[in-house]
Order: sequence, then structure tokens, then C-alpha cells
Amino acid sequence: MDKKLMTIDLNSQILIEKAEKDGVETIYDRKSGFKSQCGFGLQGTCCRICGMGPCRISPKTPRGLCGADEHTIVGRNFARMVAGGTAAHSDHARDIAHTLSLSSRDGNYKIRDEKKLIELANDWSVKTEGRDIYDIAHEVAEMGLMEFGKPHGVSIFLKNAPKVRQEIWKNIGIEPRAIDREIATVMHSTHVGCSADIDSLINLSLRTSMADGWQGSMIGTRFSDIMFGTPMPTQTEANLGVLEESKVNIILHGHEPTLSEMIVLAAEDPELLLLAKEMGAEGINLSGMCCTGNEITMRHGVKIAGDFHQQELALVTGAVEAMIVDVQCIFPALAYVADCYHTKFITTSPKAKITGSTYMQFSEENAYKDAKKIVKEAVLNFKNRKPEKVLIPEFKSSATVGYSIDAILSQLDRVVNSQIDKTGTVKPLIDCLKSGVIRGVAAVVGCNNAKSVTNKNHVTIIKELIKNDILVVSTGCGAQAAAKFGLMDKGAKSLCGKGLATVCELVDIPPVLHMGSCVDISRIVDIVSECAKYLDVDMCDIPAVGIAPEWMSEKAVAIGTYVVASGIDTYLGIAPPVTGSKKAVEILTKGLKKEVGATFTINENPNELAAIIINDIEQKRDHFEKLVTEKINLSHVKA
Repeated sequence: MDKKLMTIDLNSQILIEKAEKDGVETIYDRKSGFKSQCGFGLQGTCCRICGMGPCRISPKTPRGLCGADEHTIVGRNFARMVAGGTAAHSDHARDIAHTLSLSSRDGNYKIRDEKKLIELANDWSVKTEGRDIYDIAHEVAEMGLMEFGKPHGVSIFLKNAPKVRQEIWKNIGIEPRAIDREIATVMHSTHVGCSADIDSLINLSLRTSMADGWQGSMIGTRFSDIMFGTPMPTQTEANLGVLEESKVNIILHGHEPTLSEMIVLAAEDPELLLLAKEMGAEGINLSGMCCTGNEITMRHGVKIAGDFHQQELALVTGAVEAMIVDVQCIFPALAYVADCYHTKFITTSPKAKITGSTYMQFSEENAYKDAKKIVKEAVLNFKNRKPEKVLIPEFKSSATVGYSIDAILSQLDRVVNSQIDKTGTVKPLIDCLKSGVIRGVAAVVGCNNAKSVTNKNHVTIIKELIKNDILVVSTGCGAQAAAKFGLMDKGAKSLCGKGLATVCELVDIPPVLHMGSCVDISRIVDIVSECAKYLDVDMCDIPAVGIAPEWMSEKAVAIGTYVVASGIDTYLGIAPPVTGSKKAVEILTKGLKKEVGATFTINENPNELAAIIINDIEQKRDHFEKLVTEKINLSHVKA
């Protein structure tokens, strides 16, 4: 297959061709090299948990050496993927919580949203009256850190869900306890000689994923808003065309805002800007990639350089002085690509050291000092740029980003009659759903996957949804795909059905709302929960769905599992490695409906998947409309 046909992004196609001419290997070359992938791995029927293996299940060898069948092996592998994803998201949150405990009036990290801190403190029964805001912050941080290892109780956030949903979690035993305990329990339970029951393994997976969605990710999102500011709508641009030939180009890539927030400040430092001019540059151009890109664009309007599959291609432009990374979704191959150009590939976290990189450790205790040192390294590298190797593709799109829940409620207030209704509630959204002007809400999230044509699944599905009056919210690399293809521009309402187009016009929003990084899927879960509580129904009653068209990481498996556990049907454009067990497939795609009110649906054809989603939302609407009518009639009788 022609490598340029592996992506629908025009910039990427141009740079794939340049990489080939420059003799530089990228993910697209490696994909071409894999003529076929391991069939046992694709089905999840290979076990390497103990030293007797690996054991592979086939008709001739239906059990591993210990006697584990395909259902046990698939279940253990799935549970370990969930644990890995939960660990990644939650460890991110732990670092954010530690950083909040370091916050001070004169320090590197300050409290930017005092209102949100006070609200959270009140919710957690932390005394606030007459206390210094930083004393409150430090106590809240300690409580957040206790969520990782507390000996008793369940997640402090569960009480924010509708009562009926809380009862479901309690009855089937998936209330998450301490975050680290759930991860350790899965790792223990999947050790050789432990759990060998597929139902139990799926149940363990659900509970562990809940420690991500309703614990770790919620801590990460809320604490980030408190320290760095709650996102509000801001303008930006997306795609590799945001790089500038006349400036020092720095790309921030990874996930943790503790680093990126300091790099943003350092890139504006007068001393470093002067140094850039001394090096012959007109200034410093900072852009973001992957979830770090989402973090800094929604708070500062920093431009989005690209998504997961563009990280190598960014360096192929020959115009990037430094790629600065922290953790998660970082290709080890960046070290080799950087060597082919003048780019400094700078790693900063002891959790993600990469052979061949320039390691410059970043610590929150010396945050700004470390950030300045890192940015200075990039600025000094400008003089090493080779003009004959520079090619910056021209394509980029405008986007409006930064739709936190606070921002969405603020936009909805534009259509509230304050003489009749309160402002700052989800009522206008509920009214649109009740009337059918908006048929439903879809969260299109997740990664890029080399098993599909890059961005095709995201863009195809989003366009079909908005054409059928379904509002889309998005995070992660799915959000970046939408931004790159102009779907987060307010002008994209021209692609919508009449109902959604009218809402976009009145509320002044694009049809696809940027809600942040992958940990910020907790925002999406929160707003579905708020809608359910407003109507006094369960979350599974709201015509809302989750979609991961091109997922690839363990984090995505954890996310999809907690979204389903929250009662939100979830649709996958890539099959997970569970197809080797008919029982696992049956539970995940059908059985969970009875348990938690939602399931997974898998279809690798984006047009077919979009049609299934639209049809399912319409069926869900039938139940939703009847339920809402019953609630209205009941309230009239009581009145």
C-alpha cells in the first residue's frame, strides 16, 4: 500500500514523501514492514504471565500449561490492559496532587481558580471559612493523595453520580476503593494460579477502570483547573502548518501540565526571547502535540502542531529546534528521527527515559528554573538548523477550543430566560435533547491507530454525526483530528443538520466541542451525570454515547471500560484483543447491558459504525422521551 494513503492528512502525506527522500523511517514505513501481525496476539489468546509460557491457544492446544483456557487468558490480558491504563492516568493525577501540595503565593505553582478550589473543599467537607487559600489547597491535595492508598472506603467522587447509578455500582461490587489497591488487586488476581473465571475478571476490570474515571482522572482534571485555570473558549490553529520558518520552533509532547505550564512561561521570558534574536530568529514559536497540546491550547490558545501519528513527521519538517516530552504516547523512534535533522529530542521525566534522547530532568520543586534551562537549549539550537532540509507544509485550520463544563454552561446561558430559569445549569441542553433539536450527544475520543487510515475514522464518523444533529464533544487525539479538519471552527455548522446548526448559531459554538486531554474524559462523564441528576434518571437513560474510532493505548481500554460502567454505550473502530474468547465478547458486547446498562459495539468500517451509532441514539431517544414525559406528568400530578 502507498504510504501516503495511510493517512487522510495532506500535511502528513507531504512529509511522508519528504521522509522517504531523506531516508528517514517513520511509523508508516514500519506499518508497511508488518505484512501481518500475530494472530494469537490480535485475539488475546497468548499468555506470557509465567515462565512456563508463552502459551498460545488453538484447536490443537485448547489450554495453557497450567490449564487456563482461552476465556481465562483473554480475561487476564484484558484486565491487565485496564490496570496499565488506570496506572498511567492515575499516576499523572498523583503528580498533579503532589504539585498542588507545593503551591504557594510566591512559588512556581499558584491557585488560579479559587472558586473551584472552594467548591471542591466544601464538597469534601474541608473547612474553608477564615482560612488562607493555600492552607485549603494543601489540605485538599492531601485528601486527593489519600485516594491512592486509603485503607478504607470507596472513591470520594462516587457520591457525585446519580443515586441509582451509585446503587448499581454497589450491588455488582465495582465501587473503586483506593486507586493503587485496585491496580494491585488486578495484578495479583491475574498472576499465575489466581483468577480463572471470565466473569470475575471482567468484574475486576470494571472496578479498576472506575478507579481511573471516577477517581484518578477526576483528581487530575479538577486539580489542574484549580492550579492552571479552568479552560474557557479561545481561538487557535491546528496542524503542522503552525510551525514558523523564522522562529525557534519548540513542540511540547506528552501529557502532564506541570511541565508544559512552565515551558509556556519560559517561552515568554524576555531573556530567552532576546537570546532567540541573537541566534537569528524572530522569536519563539511554541506548539503542542497529543494531550500536552490539548492542555496548553485550551488554557493559553497555544497552537496544535499535530496528533500521535505526526510526532515523527514534525521533525521531518527540519524546522523543529526541540521536541520536549514528558510521559505517555512518545515514540522511542523520535531519537533516531531527531538524529537525521538538527532537532534536540529532550526527555524530562525519570518515568520515560529514552535511549538516544537528551535527558534534562524536570522537577516541580525547581519548575521555572528547569523550564528556562530546557527552553534555552532549544533556542541555542536554532543556529544549527539546515535551511535546505526545511519543509513546512502550509495546511492548518482555525479552531475554537477550551470547552470545560464551566465554559459549556456559560455558553448555554446565552439562551436562558433569566426571568424564568436559573443560569449555570444544564437545562438548555436538556431542553434541546427533549425537543429533539439535538438528537443526542457523542463523545468522539481517543488515539490514532496504525491499523486504520490515520484520522479517517474520526473525521468520517464526526461528519456523519453532526449531519444528523448529534452534538459532538471530543478529547485527546480525536479532538486534534477534528481541529485539523476544521470541525472545531464555528463555520463548520454548515455541515450540520438544521437542528444542530440552529443551536450552534444561537449558543455561538462549533458543532464539535474541544474538552481537553484524555484525562478530561472525566469532564464528559460529569456532564452526562449532571444531565441525569437534573432529570432524576440514570446516566444510561441519557441519549449520549462514547466513541473511540482509532484507539490504541491501554489508557483507552481503561477509559472505554469506565465509560461503559457509567452506563454510556461505547463504540470502537478497532477491535480489542478479546475475540479469541466467545464468552468475553458476549459479556462485553451484550452481557454488560443487564449489569450496567451499557455495552461495547465494535465495527471497523467507519461508515457502518456511524450508521449503527445514529440508529442506536434514535432508539435510545424513544426511551428517553417516554421517561421525560412520565417525569413531567408526575411533577404536574404532585403540583
